[in-house]
Amino acid sequence: MEKLNSGTSNQPIRRNVEFTSFSLEKFSVPESNLFGRCRSVAEFEKLNRVGEGTYGVVYRALDTVNKQIVAIKKMRMEREKDGIPISGLREINILLNLRHENIVRLKEIAVGRKLDNIFLVMEYCEQDIASLLDNMPLPFSESQLFKGIRYLHRHDILHRDLKVSNLLLTDTGYLKIADFGLARKSSFDNSCMTPNVVTLWYRAPELLFQSKKQTPAIDMWYALVAAGCIFGELLLKKPLLPGRTEIHQIDLIINFLGTPNDKIWPEFSKLPIVENFSLKEQPYNNVKHVFHWVSPAGIRLLNSLFIYDPKKRLTAEECLQSSYFREKPLPCEPGLMPSFPQHRNMKRQSNFSNSVNAKRSVCEKLVSMTAF
Repeated sequence: MEKLNSGTSNQPIRRNVEFTSFSLEKFSVPESNLFGRCRSVAEFEKLNRVGEGTYGVVYRALDTVNKQIVAIKKMRMEREKDGIPISGLREINILLNLRHENIVRLKEIAVGRKLDNIFLVMEYCEQDIASLLDNMPLPFSESQLFKGIRYLHRHDILHRDLKVSNLLLTDTGYLKIADFGLARKSSFDNSCMTPNVVTLWYRAPELLFQSKKQTPAIDMWYALVAAGCIFGELLLKKPLLPGRTEIHQIDLIINFLGTPNDKIWPEFSKLPIVENFSLKEQPYNNVKHVFHWVSPAGIRLLNSLFIYDPKKRLTAEECLQSSYFREKPLPCEPGLMPSFPQHRNMKRQSNFSNSVNAKRSVCEKLVSMTAF
């Protein structure tokens, strides 16, 4: 509701806007100071809904001032009695301090006329990896995912919710890591971090076994499993580790890597869940069997990442030094990529058996975009 403050006849009329705070106290703000340094969301024209992040809904919108297409994420404020949720503040703070070509860029914050109307204005990416699995016939530039993860870890950031739907692609071929709603500084008190982060299919063993310590290695495990899911969906029409429950997820990992023990994972037996959980015996590592088309250099890289002990898992920096990324077929640079709209309406080939060989070639090249 607006209140009018009248001055003398030769003075301009000043308008105040009255607000009700979260504590139900009323106060007024001069209209000229209503949005502070933030722009009004009214300056953006909502076009369509494109997705939903960890803590908000994402829309495609037109910036009516500079005529650019942007992505706007409306922050969820349900049941928040004390203002902006800490998760939202954390995401804003992290994104404002990140500047990398493989990290989605937060352009600004916009606000509405209600105190709980807060919007993150971000660069718009035309596609996500999941939507392109069957339609993208060309490779992406070398290991963009690893480069983005390396940048995050160098800046002490754990993403903690990396998954295929959080990997976006611009129409010029740049991969962007998005959705930082669960991200934390790795120096943050680990005892305060919930282990139930990362979508179940991508969750690292140390999280499933309820380790109290979270390190950059959880992001590295994701990178491998995500790549495996992409390969699986292209070749096998199913993801690599599609667990239905945490117990089922552990069983799938054991079938894939063998049964963990203190020899390969020091102090494994001291992890909280192990004392009350009987693991089945499976002595074989099946990485080479599952990824039978991958070159020896690729298998070496996989075996250095699909490791139970997070301390022994390769870092993003070490992965980028692998000879696998220098093998043919080499990926093309983002600038050489075709624009994506021409691929959106491509018809899927109905005969899967005829496309396996072609998709295997795509998989070997997609490795540069994902984790191996």
